[in-house]
Amino acid sequence: MQKPPLLPYRGVWPQVHPRSFIAQTATIIGDVKIGADSGIWYGCVVRGDVNEIRIGSKTNIQDLTMIHCAELGQGTYLGDGITVGHSAVLHACTIEDNAMIGIQACVMDDCLIEQGAMVAAGALVTPGKVVKAGEVWAGRPAKKLRDINDKDLEFLRINRARYTRLAHEYLAEQTQSNADEYD
Repeated sequence: MQKPPLLPYRGVWPQVHPRSFIAQTATIIGDVKIGADSGIWYGCVVRGDVNEIRIGSKTNIQDLTMIHCAELGQGTYLGDGITVGHSAVLHACTIEDNAMIGIQACVMDDCLIEQGAMVAAGALVTPGKVVKAGEVWAGRPAKKLRDINDKDLEFLRINRARYTRLAHEYLAEQTQSNADEYD
């Protein structure tokens, strides 16, 4: 079983908590730290070469997402319990705990997505914008669409639990496959 590529940059290796799942086709480079119970899924690139990237616990980064940072600006910081949808792009931004970034959304430099906020699928959050806690933003460029409702909160709770469970299942399978390879 192929192990996921963890690659150094300028002698700095990524640090991944042993309870986190990194898909075999994800690539994690340089100054990256990933907390417990998180999942970095297939085809993702997390490139901490020109600055640092920090990803908290129980955060899921879904397939084909690109996370990078700015050399002259800030790193990229993701808190705990975040869901990042497929093919998203996150660049030199901060995303606080329990937020959600939708499929193919783009969050650009110096943006702040506050705790529990949602960025809709396909949204483009332009540099320096702040998505306040409890808000849903959509569009290109993104603007406030509405406030989060109870249905959204329930979806976020269920999605976080689902992806944490999936990450554990995939990690167990990966660990077993690696053990079988050396029997």
